[in-house]
Amino acid sequence: MTTNSVKLLDVVALTVDLPEYNLWRGQVGTVVEMLAGGTAFEVEFSDHRNGRTYESIGLRPNQIMVLHFEPN
Repeated sequence: MTTNSVKLLDVVALTVDLPEYNLWRGQVGTVVEMLAGGTAFEVEFSDHRNGRTYESIGLRPNQIMVLHFEPN
């Protein structure tokens, strides 16, 4: 994945397990900040039912993939 493909507010999924943060491959989060000149990203994982953030972590591009949604 190139760093150019990840943008602020993109919805992303983890491509790796991060057990030290209780985060697992496939969990979905939102990019909330660009870090290190766009070479890393702060991703927020939240409870969508209550809107509470349960983890916010800096991740490298190879740890996430951008999800694309197509309208029906």
